[in-house]
Amino acid sequence: MTWQPQILPTDHAPVKSGLIGVLLVNLGTPDAPDPASVKRYLKQFLSDRRVIEIPPVAWQPILRGIILNTRPKKSAVAYSKVWTDRGSPLADITARQAGALDEQMAASAPEVIVDYAMRYGSPSIEQRMTEMIDKGCDRILIAPMYPQYCAATTATVFDEVARVMGALRWQPALRFLPPYHDDHLYIDALANDLSRQVGSLSFRPQTMLLSFHGMPQRTLEKGDPYHCHCQKTARLLRERLIGRREFDGVRFETSFQSRFGQAQWLEPATDTTLIAEGAKGTKRLVVAAPGFAADCVETLEELALEGRDQFVEAGGEQYAVLDCLNVSESGVQMIDGIIRRELLGWI
Repeated sequence: MTWQPQILPTDHAPVKSGLIGVLLVNLGTPDAPDPASVKRYLKQFLSDRRVIEIPPVAWQPILRGIILNTRPKKSAVAYSKVWTDRGSPLADITARQAGALDEQMAASAPEVIVDYAMRYGSPSIEQRMTEMIDKGCDRILIAPMYPQYCAATTATVFDEVARVMGALRWQPALRFLPPYHDDHLYIDALANDLSRQVGSLSFRPQTMLLSFHGMPQRTLEKGDPYHCHCQKTARLLRERLIGRREFDGVRFETSFQSRFGQAQWLEPATDTTLIAEGAKGTKRLVVAAPGFAADCVETLEELALEGRDQFVEAGGEQYAVLDCLNVSESGVQMIDGIIRRELLGWI
């Protein structure tokens, strides 16, 4: 059955209602792997006061005078290494996650429409929310695809949704997907998919490095739960993997990647950990990035390419970066499960 929205009679254009929207939101990406596109993206991203917690009067001259004139060219090279004929890996994978979830919902909950948006770049949250409302969605579940809560990621989604809602006369009812860093569906999906991937490698790893995106140390000191969420994810995942044949004798380590600027960041850092592992005699190492819902430049370039060079140059020999959950069977079933749970009472 195809679910049809209600058409409410008015003196003007008909108003549709009765549908439910689910909006998967990830961080964002440039529109193309060139300096001009990267500059537009970085300007929006690095102007968010939750991302850069420096007073604008001090930060904006640095951003506009130095960073936006130097970093786009370097970042464009990194993006060009991972860009595909389908565009940005992050946007492509997130779109396919939404498409897979939409197909699964269609069979049992045809009143649900699933789409995706990027917090920075295209398609925007405003664009997608407007499209959903126009189709008749008077209830919308916003699903930030960040397993671990951080003000610089999860909270910025709330900020943008609130900005969009502030301009609406007829506002939809909203729900927000909570962080799922310790959700058994998420941990199970990670454990099953990582076991599958490690089992298919041509070598048996000595060490598995769980690499999360880094944040400045001051975010922890100010009360952000991100560091604690990452550590709990790592602990629960490690407990779930120990005892499995694929991880017999494997040593687990946790680190934080993607440092930026001169401030102190969460430690240990992924790059220095890879170098230290190679230097102390680790020959076979695999990396997983359980904080990322979809592969992106941080996993495909920073970990897979730069990380390999760092490990091998330090003495390592065999190295692999495992895929994120992406649109794997485990990943799609996990997203479907947590979304359906949050929609209880609506469907």
